[in-house]
Amino acid sequence: MKCVACGSVSLVEGNLIDTAGGGTSSFKLKDISTWKSIFGIGSRKVRAYGCVNCYHLQLVVDFSNEDCERYRQFEGQQPSFLERINAEDE
Repeated sequence: MKCVACGSVSLVEGNLIDTAGGGTSSFKLKDISTWKSIFGIGSRKVRAYGCVNCYHLQLVVDFSNEDCERYRQFEGQQPSFLERINAEDE
């Protein structure tokens, strides 16, 4: 892995920590309700990498295979609203 800011490979891996609440920091998927996220549903672990060269901090989300399949289907040009409606009629 390279630093996205300077291109250096001198990255140190770590974790984000929450010193106020004692819990771990995580990434919450936008389409998950707050109630589900309270119980840990829809949150993903976050890893952090600090660059020794430029001090940039990079964050990496540990997506599951199901997450990748689900969200990759939206890559690229999206059909318009009318195209979606017409496709449902067929």
